[in-house]
Amino acid sequence: MERRILEITGGEATQFLQGLITNDMEKMGNGLLYAAMLTPQGKYLADFLLLRAGDAIRLDVAAELAPGLLQRLNMYKLRADVQITESDCQVLRGTGPAPDGALADPRDPALGWRFYGIEGGDDGTDFDAIRVDRCIPESGIELGPDTFILEAGFERLNGVDFRKGCYVGQEVTARMKHKTELRKGLATVQVDGAAPVGTAITVEGKPAGTLYTQSGGRGIAYLRFDRAKSAMQADDARLHLRA
Repeated sequence: MERRILEITGGEATQFLQGLITNDMEKMGNGLLYAAMLTPQGKYLADFLLLRAGDAIRLDVAAELAPGLLQRLNMYKLRADVQITESDCQVLRGTGPAPDGALADPRDPALGWRFYGIEGGDDGTDFDAIRVDRCIPESGIELGPDTFILEAGFERLNGVDFRKGCYVGQEVTARMKHKTELRKGLATVQVDGAAPVGTAITVEGKPAGTLYTQSGGRGIAYLRFDRAKSAMQADDARLHLRA
């Protein structure tokens, strides 16, 4: 998926992001930090990776989300000493031998490395297969405007911190963590057949979720867990929870 890089500079850049994102900026160090921005209602706006580059903070986000995220960041900055610009930097990713200066993807070791420079793309790795195997959501596919990040596995993917201070959407996220049991969420399923991304899943004719990315006879599904205990259907495909 095509990516865009935003550069955030200024004396208050770190403090500015700390009050907006789901993760703790103090964890960034010299590596990558995975995080998201949420609506005040706790729903997903964008997920991204952050890294330090000299005096700047680079934000690596899906290209289709970049314009809206840039607009949202500019709305929040008010009079803070923060400047946000688009960068020509490109993202190269892979799982084979890493170039000098590459950084490990913090979501899961299986996602390999990312390198920021003048060349973009990947080394031919089947990233959809990795995502399905590890149940890792993708911007614009499993992650959308109605997503709650805990249902999408952000805690497992190192994308949220529950001990940092407040951020936009923090109250809803904390309440889901501490006061409720998740009744819906992403899971990997066995798929006998195939169905288009976004196909509704049913159990005995009742709505049970949605089927998304598929690879190698498996798929990522968003499920109602109370209805995902028996054979499921998505068009002509039969689904079962992965053992």
